[in-house]
Amino acid sequence: MKSHQKGFTLVEIAIVLVIIGLLLGGVLKGQELINSAKVKNFATDFRNIPLFIYGFQDKFKALPGDDANVAAHLTGATQATTPASQQGNGVINGDWNTVTTTDESMLFWQHVRLAGLATGSTVVAANNTYWPTNADGGRIGIESGSANFIKNTDDVTFLQGAYVICSEGILGKFAKQLDTTMDDGNTATGSMRVVALTHVRGNQALTNANVLDATSYIVCMGL
Repeated sequence: MKSHQKGFTLVEIAIVLVIIGLLLGGVLKGQELINSAKVKNFATDFRNIPLFIYGFQDKFKALPGDDANVAAHLTGATQATTPASQQGNGVINGDWNTVTTTDESMLFWQHVRLAGLATGSTVVAANNTYWPTNADGGRIGIESGSANFIKNTDDVTFLQGAYVICSEGILGKFAKQLDTTMDDGNTATGSMRVVALTHVRGNQALTNANVLDATSYIVCMGL
């Protein structure tokens, strides 16, 4: 007797291909939603910090971190001591990524948390149990804009603003999307710029072509 082996019909194959296409589309759409949510989280970090500054100023007529009377304003608060005798001068001294626990830029976070403006540990320490982190675990920090962290592309002026907020460890694909969402879409100009994790203070930002999707960067914004 002859055995007859029945194969798939064209209709059955077409149905399988449609199902596979739907599954792939769902996966890609899901990944797109995850990526969009992450960029929104990064954007929220940048948008929240000005609210911390203005909220603190409204309550105490001083800058968080720079408040010379913070011990009287907030129970358990630590007054900055570096640089010496510069507290209360209207400048948040210290680098955004300082590891010096007495810097104003470090104590900024304790002050806004004790004031009820932000959440997180109020025990000052040079680690990520104290300083805030973004959706990818990178450090977030603030410094006064006069510190001249990033130059403009014309090599004359610096990233403008009274304050500079930086968030590190952000993949290039998210950094570019973030710049498009919040600024001019150019990672080397405007109020938001992208630099390498090894960025040398005072150097220029990276152009879009030099920001690689799968590489991590520091994104900074001037306020």
